[in-house]
Amino acid sequence: MVNMIKREDILNIAGLSKLFVEENELDNLAKEMENIVKFADEINNAEISSDEFDNINGLCNVLREDIAKESFDRELILKNADGGKNGFFQIKNYNQ
Repeated sequence: MVNMIKREDILNIAGLSKLFVEENELDNLAKEMENIVKFADEINNAEISSDEFDNINGLCNVLREDIAKESFDRELILKNADGGKNGFFQIKNYNQ
């Protein structure tokens, strides 16, 4: 049986996530979270009768093989970027 999700649990998760939860939303969020946990428990407890469950749709890898090709000249590419900086595109650092 799943432990009941409490209002305090929701407030703790919201605090860790830096989210604000209004008081009138707590009960509904607790019920929804409890339903999510119950559903996850049902999936974890599902019986697996076969090891061949990983590809039930019969899909296969459709990626193409990597083929190395000649690229454009670096100076030609950087020509539209005011020459770049040290052979690379220079971008603004907005974190400083």
